Amino acid sequence: MRGDSFLFAITPRRELLPNRWDLVAFPLIIGLLALTMIGGKQMSAPLTILDAGAVTLDPANLPEYALRTTLRMLAALVWSVVFTLVYGTLAAKSRRAELVLIPILDILQSVPVLSYISFTVLFFMALFPGKVAGAELAAIFAIFTAQAWNMTFSFYQSLRTVPRDLDEASRGFRFSAWQRFWRLEVPFAMPGLIWNMMMSMSGSWFFVVAVEAVTVGDTTITLPGIGAYLSKAIDDRNLSAVGWTIVAMIVVIILYDQLMFRPLVAWADKFRFEMTAAQAAPESWFLDMMRRARLVQHVGQPIGWLIRGFLRLRVPMPQGRQQTNVRRSPMSKIIDWAWYVVVAIGTIYVAWSIIDFITAELGWSDLWTVLTLGFYTLLRVAILIVVASLIWVPLGVMIGLRPKLAERVQPLAQFLAAFPSNLLFPIAVVVILKYKLNPDIWLSPLIILGTQWYILFNVIAGATTYPNELREAADNFKIRGWQWWRKVMLPGIFPYYVTGAITASGGAWNASIVAEVVKWGDDTVKAHGLGAYITDTTTAADYPKIVLGVAVMSFFVIVFNRTIWRPLYAYAERRFRLD
Repeated sequence: MRGDSFLFAITPRRELLPNRWDLVAFPLIIGLLALTMIGGKQMSAPLTILDAGAVTLDPANLPEYALRTTLRMLAALVWSVVFTLVYGTLAAKSRRAELVLIPILDILQSVPVLSYISFTVLFFMALFPGKVAGAELAAIFAIFTAQAWNMTFSFYQSLRTVPRDLDEASRGFRFSAWQRFWRLEVPFAMPGLIWNMMMSMSGSWFFVVAVEAVTVGDTTITLPGIGAYLSKAIDDRNLSAVGWTIVAMIVVIILYDQLMFRPLVAWADKFRFEMTAAQAAPESWFLDMMRRARLVQHVGQPIGWLIRGFLRLRVPMPQGRQQTNVRRSPMSKIIDWAWYVVVAIGTIYVAWSIIDFITAELGWSDLWTVLTLGFYTLLRVAILIVVASLIWVPLGVMIGLRPKLAERVQPLAQFLAAFPSNLLFPIAVVVILKYKLNPDIWLSPLIILGTQWYILFNVIAGATTYPNELREAADNFKIRGWQWWRKVMLPGIFPYYVTGAITASGGAWNASIVAEVVKWGDDTVKAHGLGAYITDTTTAADYPKIVLGVAVMSFFVIVFNRTIWRPLYAYAERRFRLD
């Protein structure tokens, strides 16, 4: 792995005068900070200001709306990173914590995103009564639930597959668990985490449309933003406003690709696990400018000192499994059994509470109906994951092995992943009704439309981190064709593919709720499935049936993950580590 720290080096310089790079870098930094402060100030304003500034379809307002939406998404991304580091680390380093945390993560990713906002909006509004901040936090939390899970799965997978020789070397240097975490494990996980951050930002655009209208009782609070603008454009059937929304999205995606993700990808390239230099490293003009700007380096120097001091701390944290699970003591086994009993009791209690709530008003016939519908959705999800894998795995490898191509494709992939698939619903309705197609078949592609990108982004991450010397060795041995895929590349990207497939699968279950019932005007097309069942019962406010539908969906996701994806995770951990 190249580079000895995951932080970029801040080169000390004696000169205090700014150079030509500072003339561009400083105004850019100050401008970004000013925009952030303006957006933050608007978020703390009283609620009455929203009535005075209702969302309009005037394109002149789109820059302000774009700023507000971007700040919400960035705030949610920051919290997603913090959650990922804490949750993923606990799950990866502790067997007992993993027993609880991973099934909970399976459930969290299968619960419809919009369900979170209905439970949390009153809590956040109570924290800031009469302020916009309460509604803003509710919206940010809903966006967080659309971003965090795939990042956590990626980080967890990376921590489980850190090469053993690197781990042993770090222990030989007598690094504490804290130092090993920041100097080895986080850098190793960084490429996959960055590509999943991109996917999270893109994927959350779909939910921005819904979360920028917060409902409290009989009142709906509309937060200014691109999502609210698009929602109003769809309600008014204003196609020119929809076009302006797409233009604004493209501009925002290009900006955060150039100012955030491309610098991160270029910076993370030094953490590639290889002994030889990559043939073509990714580049970023913004990162180069920041490294060359003399005054920026001087101003950032104290921050660099603080961060390096933070990394040298000796904070207690779990040692990890490679050292602790070799031989367990009798006391450890007793604690394990006690922990299993506690988890089993807690699981039985939660399951019994759900069954008690459901059976108060529903019977076994309802359960059988929901299970049958669940099998329909399961069949769709399984077929679509296979089809998406056959398409995106070869393309992801092709992009990931070519940094220059990845630079060109990166913003396009982000835009396609961010494109709200509900804009295609009217087309689906018109075509299905006109040609009298079977909705059970032809609505299915809408389920995978927004989630197939998890597979692509994770495969690209796996291919970009594949050691260059292994590729050169394969070339020297004349390994070509299917043998190259079977012996060289597929084993290398397999852990990343499993992460992408598991999050795509969870996202597809979630997307079935909106994709199995599609409306345009007075026309409605519906497929048989669990998603359509949850949509219908939610519309009817039939809470026992909603709970039954969500519980059965969580059951299917957990069983699917435990029987298919978890064994594949374990197989990848045993057979495909880069040791």
